[in-house]
Amino acid sequence: MRFEGMKIGFALTGSHCTLAEVMLIIGELKKEGAEITPIISYSVDKMDTRFGEASHWKKVLKEITGKEALRTIPEVEPIGPYKLFDCVVIAPCTGNTLAKMVNGISDTPVLMAAKAHLRNLGCVVIAVATNDGLGNNAKNIGTLLSTKNIYLVPFGQDSPQKKSNSLVAHMDKIPDTILSALQGNQVQPVLVQFDFPN
Repeated sequence: MRFEGMKIGFALTGSHCTLAEVMLIIGELKKEGAEITPIISYSVDKMDTRFGEASHWKKVLKEITGKEALRTIPEVEPIGPYKLFDCVVIAPCTGNTLAKMVNGISDTPVLMAAKAHLRNLGCVVIAVATNDGLGNNAKNIGTLLSTKNIYLVPFGQDSPQKKSNSLVAHMDKIPDTILSALQGNQVQPVLVQFDFPN
């Protein structure tokens, strides 16, 4: 199993339309031996949407990982001093979280988890899911691509005709991105296409 003995902090932010897909990936990582600690943003913790109620997603996370999600800044702060994880993953990672990370803001559990892990020069894997990836957040993605110890899951335009600025990571590439990141390498290619119906 590729992730046997590995400790992963898996953080989820409020791109609610991608949560179901991300849950499948968390399940795959668990099956491959990873010990996963879920971390959720305030949005995932509290917000009910047409994609599911917050209580549902927290229940699913606990069923998959066997752990309650960390959901406050004090709960995640020990990640740094106690070196709790081999890798921190943020998937999905919203444009809001991207922008705050680039600007050194850590006012949510997810951002504090990343900051705490980065202080130990640990790798942080980011799977973007934002409607303004080719708009206001394009510069932030560019910054993160060249930031030490940050690794991006390959991403592309998910709906170029209807949402031309939207970018979403290929969530199925999260495991390979983690393995590459642990070796200090950005998995390639970073820019990938979605298959669109004719």
